[in-house]
Amino acid sequence: MADRPTVYTIGHSNLSMMQFLGLLHANDITAVADVRSVPRSRTSHFNRDFLEATLKREGVRYVFLGEELGARRVETECYEDGQVDFEKVVCLPAFTRGIERLRHGMTEYRIALLCAEKEPIDCHRVILVARALCGRGVCVKNILSDGVVEDGSETDHRLVVRTVGGPTLFDASANDEELLEQAYHQRGKEIAYRRQEVSVPGGKSLADR
Repeated sequence: MADRPTVYTIGHSNLSMMQFLGLLHANDITAVADVRSVPRSRTSHFNRDFLEATLKREGVRYVFLGEELGARRVETECYEDGQVDFEKVVCLPAFTRGIERLRHGMTEYRIALLCAEKEPIDCHRVILVARALCGRGVCVKNILSDGVVEDGSETDHRLVVRTVGGPTLFDASANDEELLEQAYHQRGKEIAYRRQEVSVPGGKSLADR
């Protein structure tokens, strides 16, 4: 039986470029897929142009997939009461195209999904993108800032404990998959992008997208 394809994830947070590159090289990453909606950072070396040039010098390919796989969506149909609904995002044609690009890329590259958040379960790279890939048979591994590589199943366990706490005496019938689905749904609602209302003359408001 053929090995399952594998995708890695990493959050740049406030890492130095040397630390970031060290984590990539330690895991033999050959391509970085940037899933930030806005590929800029207060840590300037993670701004798109600088990052892409740096990775190129290191022999690592860079691809921006923020339009397809980013958390801030332009598609109005995936908003519910001003907040992105991840369960609607996964049905978008653009999102599906992005997922398929990743799956195709895995045949040639060892890919790491890049976003900003340090903690995987605080970030849509795991709660939205990696979850969709896992549903298509892809194995997920999360590169943590201390160099530990956490298997997706370990991340799932932490997510369940953090969000729903596991089955209780009054919910003993809940199985692992139900709990995991509940945990992803709940965490998605907690972290999903919400439009900011911006006041304009005349007392109206505009949503900051």
